[in-house]
Amino acid sequence: MRKLGISVFPQHVALEESLEYIETAAKYGFSRIFTCLISANDEAEFAKLETICKRAKELGFDVIADVDPTVFESLNITYKELDRFKELGLAGLRLDLGFSGSEEAAMSFDDTDLKIELNISNGTRYVENILSYQANVGNIIGCHNFYPRKYTGLSREHFLRTSKQFKDLNLRTAAFVSSNSGEFGPWFVVDGGLPTMEEHRGVDITVQAKDLWNTGLIDDVIVGNMFASEDELRALSELNRNELQLAVEFLDGATDVEKEIVLTQKHFNRGDASEYVLRSTMTRVNFKQFDFPAHDTNTISKGDVTIDNDGYERYKGEMQVALQEMENSGNTNIVARIVPEERYLLDTILPWQHFRLVEKKK
Repeated sequence: MRKLGISVFPQHVALEESLEYIETAAKYGFSRIFTCLISANDEAEFAKLETICKRAKELGFDVIADVDPTVFESLNITYKELDRFKELGLAGLRLDLGFSGSEEAAMSFDDTDLKIELNISNGTRYVENILSYQANVGNIIGCHNFYPRKYTGLSREHFLRTSKQFKDLNLRTAAFVSSNSGEFGPWFVVDGGLPTMEEHRGVDITVQAKDLWNTGLIDDVIVGNMFASEDELRALSELNRNELQLAVEFLDGATDVEKEIVLTQKHFNRGDASEYVLRSTMTRVNFKQFDFPAHDTNTISKGDVTIDNDGYERYKGEMQVALQEMENSGNTNIVARIVPEERYLLDTILPWQHFRLVEKKK
């Protein structure tokens, strides 16, 4: 099951604020927390984190903390001594910078049963090296970085390639989206948010999540910065985590039958895919008894949702989503439009892929 998560950086705010944030997220079905021990400075911060982890566990969260070798040094422990992390209430350790491979494999068998989360973003053969030491694969997972400074996030090409490297090994994966209201990260630089992919910076948080899940390469989506607004948490909780949903706005001329076709049908793109349109052809079968008078038959643009009218006879009732501009013979009604910020997701829909259309909330 795909999960939603938040990030908590207790060093920046009062303990009560962090606890309230966790409780709000729990209300909306979030079940992961990312935090950072690398930026923790003293025992007081560890004590605060311990309180947070205890409450989070009561609410059903798994808390995974970012660590590197300096954290082990500051606690005066080695990779063979993970009890201190378990005592904090952690469910796992994210190795921002790891060891040589054999250490990570040994950690995956530790009696604490902590998850060992590896950095996906680097794109090296690090994970294969660890697995070559016969690691406990059940305790090995992966998570991308987030990027506080503008223009430093991952390119789409690198993101897809590195994510696939982990998914091909059947490892659980995670990546970060960014709240447009969150002010805090592990450090003081939060330059336009904390996304994994640079192109997501400043984009609506639900569009970011839709994009990550739609790649088929990411299991868990985590909000990188805090505090996400309650509206953002609610909106993420309402997303379909397994099937791409695109928001539409209807034209005034759309009929009730056309709206029913758009909103109630389980659409999928035909296998013999066109470069001009996504074709949801079962609608012409399911609604063959209806008439479709012509209206709104002007030039078609990318993102237009169309239904062929009575002028096309055999095709009448077929719903399509335009992938590029094209002329309209007059036999196609434009009934709705994909909202502008989601139109680029149309380019990611594959042959046979299922998708749904939902009306944009007013």
